[in-house]
Amino acid sequence: MSKTILVVDDEKDIADLLRFNLENEGYQVETAENGIDAVQRALKILPELIILDIMLPGQDGLEVMRQLRNTLQTRHIPIILLTAKSSEFDEVLGLELGADDYITKPVSLRKLFARVKTALRKSAPPVQKVLNDEIIKFGDIEINAAGYTLKIQKQEIRMPKKEFEILLFLAKRPGRVVTREILLNHIWADNVVVVDRTIDVHIRKIREKLGKENANLISTIKGVGYRLVFEP
Repeated sequence: MSKTILVVDDEKDIADLLRFNLENEGYQVETAENGIDAVQRALKILPELIILDIMLPGQDGLEVMRQLRNTLQTRHIPIILLTAKSSEFDEVLGLELGADDYITKPVSLRKLFARVKTALRKSAPPVQKVLNDEIIKFGDIEINAAGYTLKIQKQEIRMPKKEFEILLFLAKRPGRVVTREILLNHIWADNVVVVDRTIDVHIRKIREKLGKENANLISTIKGVGYRLVFEP
């Protein structure tokens, strides 16, 4: 499964360049051109990585990073700062405020790719095993995204489409809190009217199918949403 990267830069040429090259490397790329849009996009798509320019109009990249680090759903997303500033002070400040890495412009694509791979590798849960582009395995559980199948101890468990899609969405974002709103926006079409209670019912049914030994893999964050945590 390809990782999603959010690129935030108000210079369209740079954003387009990064998007083109990162997509050629197999990543899914979303873009934002200002700080407000960046926070909104991050909350909506919950990317695996954010490449964030510091010099943004209005709300700068450091303020964006503060907001993301202070928000439950996004605080664990790795952030690579991208900026024309090159002084040691700016680098140290960015890292102290929560950046995972720091790259100065003009960007060396080879260096960027290496930093991206390192950031994604460090943020990946150690007990998650991605067997190929379509299968996630943790413990005795195997999720096949292409086949829409769930196996527990090699036994296939039948799941309705929406339940499977919710489980897959959570499994692709281990350890991250996913709000009910995000699940509604991603799992159901915009023209379908559903309520928060719909998500709660589906989660309950998913836990039943996971069984007593695995039901606690999905935890409820009261008033916010749900989180799936792979157990060692």
